[in-house]
Amino acid sequence: MNYFSGAIAFLLDPANYDGTNPKAGNNTIPSAMVDHLFYTLLALVIAAVIAIPIGYAIGHTGRFRSVAIAVSGGARALPTFGVITLFGLLLGIGLSAPIISFVILAIPSVLAGAYTGFEAVDRRTIDAARAVGMTEWQIVTQVEIPLGLPLLIGGLRAATLQIVATATLAAYVGAGGLGTFILLGLQTQDYTQMVAGSILVILLAIVLEIVFSIVQRLVVPAGVAAGLATNDRARATRPRSVVGSPLQEGNK
Repeated sequence: MNYFSGAIAFLLDPANYDGTNPKAGNNTIPSAMVDHLFYTLLALVIAAVIAIPIGYAIGHTGRFRSVAIAVSGGARALPTFGVITLFGLLLGIGLSAPIISFVILAIPSVLAGAYTGFEAVDRRTIDAARAVGMTEWQIVTQVEIPLGLPLLIGGLRAATLQIVATATLAAYVGAGGLGTFILLGLQTQDYTQMVAGSILVILLAIVLEIVFSIVQRLVVPAGVAAGLATNDRARATRPRSVVGSPLQEGNK
């Protein structure tokens, strides 16, 4: 039996769902999946609360963009495993260290999605909004946020996939999650269990990718979606809102 077929047998074994498999310890696939998803969503929400207001302020005013790019690039360069280890030593075993590390990992993508979403709005659209008497707050809430929402969702989508992949490291500080199967398999040389844990992480990432791709298409304003097929006016000075991941400055 090769590792892959053994991993499939591991995933189909009812003992891994009721906690009676001695090789998996007290861990069950449903509880590990729930823990992994909880860590991912919790870190994403915290990162969104921090990064979206800052990104919107940068995108609307055009100020401190270079600072945001520098900070985002620095955050991306941090080794996540090293950050988890550092916070684990400072804060002890538990959930705090991995969550802080995942938030640091997610903020650059969410921040880039927020301010690039605003920057992608055609300047003539904003000028027209000012010309009809809209206040700056109305421009932000009724023009820039709706038109920039697809790119913000793209940032959240990229951040989610990064957290899902990295959340396996939570097991190293005793926080559980799907990484527990990988770590336990490594310690006991049960490589089928390691492959099974990897498959579960991949499946979770694929499901979340599909969900976010659907959401990203749904949030495109109806007027923008309709105009894509029939608009024959002069090309905008800035590209209109698009469906895709925001520009990653570190990958230019």
